[in-house]
Amino acid sequence: MTAPRELLLAGVGTMGRPYLEAAARLGVRARALESTATWEHRPTALAERFYRVPGGHEESWAGAVAAAVAERVPDGLIGFAEPQVVGAALAQQRHGLRGPSLHAAVVSRNKALQRALFGAHGVPQPEYLHVARLGEARDWMLRRLPVVVKPLSLSGSQGVELIRTREEAEEVVARRDGEGQLLVETAVEGPEFSWEALVCGGEVLFGNVTAKETTPPPYFVELVHRCGHDLGPEAAAQVEELTSGVLHALGMDTGLVHLEFRMGAAGPVLMEVAVRTPGDYLPDAIGLTYGFDLYEAMVLLSVGLPLPALPQRPVSHAATVFLTAPPGTLTGIGGLDEVRAHPAVVRVRPRKGVGDTVQPLTSSARRLGHVLVDAGSPTEREDAVKFVRETLRFTVTPQVP
Repeated sequence: MTAPRELLLAGVGTMGRPYLEAAARLGVRARALESTATWEHRPTALAERFYRVPGGHEESWAGAVAAAVAERVPDGLIGFAEPQVVGAALAQQRHGLRGPSLHAAVVSRNKALQRALFGAHGVPQPEYLHVARLGEARDWMLRRLPVVVKPLSLSGSQGVELIRTREEAEEVVARRDGEGQLLVETAVEGPEFSWEALVCGGEVLFGNVTAKETTPPPYFVELVHRCGHDLGPEAAAQVEELTSGVLHALGMDTGLVHLEFRMGAAGPVLMEVAVRTPGDYLPDAIGLTYGFDLYEAMVLLSVGLPLPALPQRPVSHAATVFLTAPPGTLTGIGGLDEVRAHPAVVRVRPRKGVGDTVQPLTSSARRLGHVLVDAGSPTEREDAVKFVRETLRFTVTPQVP
């Protein structure tokens, strides 16, 4: 009798738990690494063993992954989120496990490396400047306004800021000059999208386009994801050319890719790319849209088991709506029962409760939770999104300075 395959999952939290649930359904053994911050909430029933990882730095995760693999080499290894990507890729390369490639992992973790690499390969992207201190970019910014300032390795819109005027440029230089290395880019006008893909040996097995709705400048925090977006034949061909160029430049081998782009006047322009599970519960919405389990597919791909034929067209229309409120103290939440009862609503998951502080919405980490909807048509999806926004009511008392 053949022994079951084994998966090692680096990073679980809330959004990584479906990987362990998928492994259990597939009869794949699992071990997992979890951070000290979420250790008490680890799903002990879903893995044969958990390894505790002190701290949240990439180096901590890389050491913990190396130790777990040295104990026993698994059949598959998944680095769930940004801090685990490089540590997982190091072990994958060292032990011949399936993964995105060490080159792709390292480049994905640094936006300046991405810009340099993709520029060398002719991938459409903004004009940019990488500086050790923001003050070094002052004159460059003033000649190219509007521009976007962003950190090299953060995600979720953290530290991303649009600068439109000379006054804003002078203010941001004064405020962020001591921050260290930053990337400054020319701003690209046009709607924002992402492309999520499952890749095996450099070949795209499945791809999805997500249309993104964001807050206004300067922070562009994502408010709604609409999966299975139809770009139309001309734009779809342009996006295929863009994504193919990115995968080639990365040297992408096997795993999940999450790529963000804006549709500019001359076509799609790359914003950034990650070689890990997309955040914001996108795999859940993608699975509903296409009628398959993306977590299961990734587990099968990782441990070397055959995949079923993957769908190429949507069978439904899912969206994730993120909950927000003005800053202050949360004093009431209304409409939860009505939203939960709506036939298109799959899940309602608030992250804040009465008495909690609502901070200014400058990054995705400051949103108040999400609602997952699934509908039979784009029109029904829009009706559900509108219903959620009009029905869920957050009462906030502004904080006195």
